[in-house]
Amino acid sequence: MSRKPKKGYFVRGEFVAEGSELDLELKRELKGTDDASRTDLKRESTELQKLGEDLLALRASLFDKLPLDEKLVDAVAEAKRITNFEGKRRQMQFIGKLMRKLDAETLDTVRAALAEQHRAPAEETAMLHEAERWRDRLIADDDALGGWIETHPATDAQQLRALVRQARKDIKAGKPGEAPRQAKAYRDVFQLVREQLAVHGTADHAAEAAEQEREDDA
Repeated sequence: MSRKPKKGYFVRGEFVAEGSELDLELKRELKGTDDASRTDLKRESTELQKLGEDLLALRASLFDKLPLDEKLVDAVAEAKRITNFEGKRRQMQFIGKLMRKLDAETLDTVRAALAEQHRAPAEETAMLHEAERWRDRLIADDDALGGWIETHPATDAQQLRALVRQARKDIKAGKPGEAPRQAKAYRDVFQLVREQLAVHGTADHAAEAAEQEREDDA
């Protein structure tokens, strides 16, 4: 009994049987809808949807500088006003659709604005940590006071010395076995240090603090 010939076709001299893996792969390539492409498109769509949602939380000073068309600006403003869950969901889908129409340069500008907004809290947190470290050093170490005044000459040295002395007295006044008291002078030392760090440049000190944190964690 003769075997029935397989249905298929030739591609570059190679026979491709219908229904084979190669046949399916070639058809996907022809249609341009292979699984990898669909996955990439879905990932990009999800990322742009999230980017649109983040626009709602972007502060006005950054949002107003973005080169967005009027329809997207109005859509974001409308989304902020909507309180109904389903209405909000549909509006966010609409914003996602508009985001997918933006060119690559505009999208990069949006990402940069969001990154700038996220940097500020991180720098503030790093500066607070640096102020805490300086406060503890000033109260614990006599040499730290001279080092601080040398690097921060605008500090009211007399006021800082008085606050440090009082903070040390407050700690000694605590009962044996109890945690040290954190009285007003302790908090005032922190506040004075924090203000001086802010005056001399948050970014520089935050970078130093972040580097110190990395060294501490190492």
